[in-house]
Formats: sequence, structure tokens, C-alpha cells
Amino acid sequence: MLKIAYSPKYCLSLPEGHRFPMIKYELLPEQLLYEGTITHDNIFEPSPLSEKLILDTHHPIYWDKLKNLNLSKSEIRRSGFPLSKDLIDREIIIANGTVQCTHYALEHGVSLNIAGGTHHAYSDKAEGFCLLNDIAIAANYLLNHKGLKKVMVVDLDVHQGDGTAEIFKNNEHVFTFSMHGANNYPMFKQDSDLDIPLPNGTDDIKYLSILKETLPKIIQNFQPEFVFFQSGVDVLETDKLGKLSMTINGCKERDRVVFEICKAHDLPVVASMGGGYSEQISHIVEAHANTYRLARDIYF
Repeated sequence: MLKIAYSPKYCLSLPEGHRFPMIKYELLPEQLLYEGTITHDNIFEPSPLSEKLILDTHHPIYWDKLKNLNLSKSEIRRSGFPLSKDLIDREIIIANGTVQCTHYALEHGVSLNIAGGTHHAYSDKAEGFCLLNDIAIAANYLLNHKGLKKVMVVDLDVHQGDGTAEIFKNNEHVFTFSMHGANNYPMFKQDSDLDIPLPNGTDDIKYLSILKETLPKIIQNFQPEFVFFQSGVDVLETDKLGKLSMTINGCKERDRVVFEICKAHDLPVVASMGGGYSEQISHIVEAHANTYRLARDIYF
């Protein structure tokens, strides 16, 4: 059965006019339930993440400041969010959603987290709406507690997965692959194991050609046992922050490529949603919903 992590706590209330479209976390499961792609049986509500698993990835000084709401003003600005206990509780639940998804992916081949993909969170600091790196936490969980030896991160958000790259630099057990806009946030990028920076205006044809050529080669060379897929939809031409020129159908085909390649290689995959900042919320929800429709159709 397809299992999806979702909690009402994902839908954090923020001050009026905040540019991060939190409403998508409420609308996406509603749309999937309404159209019959999923039922309530497909959804599980994550429990809070244990402190031990957080500290397997994040520096204890940073975590202490975060949980006690002691970030400096500059650190809070860099996070992009007003700091609050509700925010930290949300991050802890989202991160454990991705950890718990690994169990279902190992059993069924795929699992998805309605939120997550917080790839800008470093081991010791928050960046770009990301305070805890759910993908890195879940990858370390598999390596440290489930006996896996090789994990791969496929980060196809329009923004480079700089935090994930920093956390796993020089770690031979994790391969970080980021395909992102060259002229986009973050200004100062980290070195993933493989970075493919894309020029402004990259369209469906060019994007998909690169992905189809690159992903099988990485899998063949690295031989991963598990894949984390950061499936941000800010690659869309309609995205306010993206600078690429992909259509909703092109984004859907991107997800199909990842899922079908993973399935063909018998690789369990967990997808986290990542970014999406189109002017019309319907574009964001539709693009994200395609990820779930494809997971259901390809695996079940």
C-alpha cells in the first residue's frame, strides 16, 4: 500500500503576506483525497523525531539553540521563518515523517512525505526555510540504524541542495546529486558529489534529456541501496523564484523518469516535496499531485 506522511501540524500559520505558500500542505492532501488518488488509509501522521536521530546529523550546539529558541536575529533571518516553538515542533514531525517513510519504502518500494525536502539546512545552521534537514536525517538513520551502506540523494529542486551537500561532504556512503538553476539561490553553493547547474530558461526537452542520460549512469557507478528524491516543483516556468521554463507535463515526466528508473533497479525511494512558488497555487498543487499519481500508478 502507498503510505504518505502528513500531519495537520505541517500547515503552520504565518504572518499575513509571508511569501512561503504554506497553504499547499493543506490543499495537496485534500486534492488527492477528493480525486481518489489516495484514501485516508494511505495517510499516516508522523510522531515527533527523537533527539538522538537529530544529533546524528545536526551539531549539538545548533540543536540546543534551536530547541530553546535561542537563535540570533541574523540566524532567524537566514532561516526565513519567524522563530517559534510551533515551528520547531513542525520541523521535528516533518523530519520523522521522512524517517518513517523509509520503513514503508523498504516494504513497498516507495513512500512520500507531503512536506520535507528541507535541503538548505546545514549541520550547524538554518537556511532558506529549512531548519532540520529531513533527507539527511533519514539517510543517516538508514546508515546508522538499518544496516544500509549506500544511499543516494536525487535533488531536483530548482535550488541546489547545499545543506545536504555540506552534511555529506567526504562521506563515501552517500552520493548527493543536485540538478538545479545555475543562477539561483543559494548564491554560494556547496559541492555535491555531482552538480548539474542549468542555465535560465532550460525547457522540458533539455532538462529531461540531461536527467535521462545522467541518472542511470550514477546508479550504475555508485550502486545505491536506497534513494531520496527531492521533488520540488519550483522548476516550473510559472515559478516566481525558479528561472527555468518547464511545463507541468515536463515536471510530471521528470518524476516519471526518477520513479521508473528506481523501480527498474529495485531501489526503494522516498520522495519529499521541496519547493514551489508559482503565482497560482493551483499550479503548485497540480504539479505536486502528479508525483503522487505517478507513485501510485507505477508501484501499485
